[in-house]
Amino acid sequence: MVLRNLFFAVGLAVSAAWLLTVGAGVAVAQKAEADVFVAKAVLAYEEKRYEDALEFLREALQLDPKNVDAFYFIGLARIALGRVEEATDALEQARALDPKDEAIPFQLGVAYFSLQKYDQAQPLLEQVFPVKPHLDSLGYYVGFMRYRKKDYQGALRAFAAGASADLNIQQLTRFYTGLARAILGLPGAAAEVEAALRLQPASPLTGPAERLRDTLAAGEPKRSILYTKCREAWGDVCDRFKGQVGLGFVYDTNVAVEPEPSHDPVAESVRLRKNRSPAELASVRLEYSWLHTEQWEGTVSYSLFQISNNDLPKFNIQNHLGSVSGFYRGALGAVAFQAGLQYAYDFLALDNDEFLQRNTVTGSVTLVENENNLTTLQGRFQTKEFSHDTNIPPEERRDGQNWLVGFLHIFRFQEDRHLIKLGYQFDVEDVDGRNFKYLGHRYLAGAQYTLPWGGTRLKYDMDLHLRGYRHANTLLPLTGPGTKERRDDELTHVVSVEQPLSGSLTLSAQYQATIARSNLPVFSFNRNVYSLTLSWQY
Repeated sequence: MVLRNLFFAVGLAVSAAWLLTVGAGVAVAQKAEADVFVAKAVLAYEEKRYEDALEFLREALQLDPKNVDAFYFIGLARIALGRVEEATDALEQARALDPKDEAIPFQLGVAYFSLQKYDQAQPLLEQVFPVKPHLDSLGYYVGFMRYRKKDYQGALRAFAAGASADLNIQQLTRFYTGLARAILGLPGAAAEVEAALRLQPASPLTGPAERLRDTLAAGEPKRSILYTKCREAWGDVCDRFKGQVGLGFVYDTNVAVEPEPSHDPVAESVRLRKNRSPAELASVRLEYSWLHTEQWEGTVSYSLFQISNNDLPKFNIQNHLGSVSGFYRGALGAVAFQAGLQYAYDFLALDNDEFLQRNTVTGSVTLVENENNLTTLQGRFQTKEFSHDTNIPPEERRDGQNWLVGFLHIFRFQEDRHLIKLGYQFDVEDVDGRNFKYLGHRYLAGAQYTLPWGGTRLKYDMDLHLRGYRHANTLLPLTGPGTKERRDDELTHVVSVEQPLSGSLTLSAQYQATIARSNLPVFSFNRNVYSLTLSWQY
């Protein structure tokens, strides 16, 4: 605007001198005189005398009907007078006369934006944005329109590149940045909304922003006082660490996973007189994010899980698990995605003796189709090595590999306060012993409902695993070994109630019921596990 005003001031002086000293044709004289009227209009516009400016500009167009600057300032004056619809007509004529002028599509785009004609505004403002991203409020305009079209990654780039002196625009930019980050599953969504609130605590946006902040905060893990102190001392580096400690009580009705009563002699021979036991559980998980950007994240983690059975200590379980993971977040058009790769090694001990070692590589792609739908595609390869199996018949050895592919779709409601889950997995157990080779089909379903008070979460998950073994069992049944291929149907129900407490604590009560049925009775069992756990999260 300053350069344009300077141009007209100089033009006014030069034109006047030129008319006084040079005899010219009528057309040239009229154009020069038109420029004089435009220059007068600019001065009137700067003094906010918009009607006077329009009168000067009409005089200019009578003398020079193709004067670009006259049409441009008619548009600006009409916008200032609140006649935005009329302003677009003048600015369109200016753009037709000079399509290369960057100021014209910017003002025309802003006019269409204010009229909520976003389909007309976006191409104009997208044209200017790569050249002058820091034009006042341009980043917000472009980001908002990308957000409307569900281009959330593009919206974040525009919001980050933009600048504005208007507090309203600054607040809206922060607000929509938080929304976009939440939809993409990026960290910091609640912090952006909190920043929007601080900009103008009493603005009309305050109410919606506070509700969004509370919703996002409810969905994020509660941070402890230790985390707050760490932030005060070390800043953002504390965000790279996560930790959780849990303690609880368990009551298991089938600790040894013994078979159901039957007339099968093998099944009856392995049943124990006492198979129920209370237990204590403890868990620790530590995680460090060694790579953390908007698009890339890399983590390393370690977890320890221990169950100590009071009455059957020989079935005490201890599991050590370490993993390294990497994730990339991006977008395919309007669909955000996260691609990940993880390697994990776990060591399982039974009564303090080595029982099982596993190496697992998992690849996954999560697609965020929209705010209500999320789909995860998964592929997994796992190797297993059991200890103390040298005396087991070769056909009973379970060392080998498991291959798995599958998907899980989640229907999301009210920013993940409520969920419905449906999934399917196909797995192949390819182990040394022919009696344990199978093809499996797993069906998954679940739901979560968050109560409107206290943040209490009610959860239910169902897992149905159908396994068809590929060879006739060489040992069972005793009356006809090698005549029957084993078939298992294993159904697991998990019901839990989670209650967030103060001090980064969560109390969880859970009931797990497993019902397994097999055409070989020794593999049929029922199991009920009740647990109450208190966990603390950093």
